[in-house]
Amino acid sequence: MNQDPNKLTILQNMEDSGGEIDVIAFEGKLYYVDFSKESPNRRSFCYDEKAWHDRKKFKPESSVEKDINKLGSKLVTEAMYLYMQTLEDFDLKTSSWIATPKSIRDLGGALNAEKRYGRAFIFHNGADSYYQSRGYRSYIEI
Repeated sequence: MNQDPNKLTILQNMEDSGGEIDVIAFEGKLYYVDFSKESPNRRSFCYDEKAWHDRKKFKPESSVEKDINKLGSKLVTEAMYLYMQTLEDFDLKTSSWIATPKSIRDLGGALNAEKRYGRAFIFHNGADSYYQSRGYRSYIEI
């Protein structure tokens, strides 16, 4: 890896927040990804800032969008998440927000994923929802 100090800081932030970073080759590129057994300790966030602002009662502390921007990484995509689940089982007790297509987000939804019964599942929730057991997984390209 190029010794980019910014990337090193991002990796340290990912690790400090429970990401347990690993390297994967995906679609011809190398990535550092959050590979913790359960969703990293970045939890109880709604999906994005719009959802956070629109929520009227019981707002979470923050949003995934705000937190990931602070962290400096990117949100794992559906395809990347499903590929990662072929390498190792994770999110067996938790779930993780994943990147959501604009068409779904425009309708108020957001995607999350988990593994149950030996299979990875992609789900949806309102983007303003949040759960103690739902965090997010992120990556940076090497």
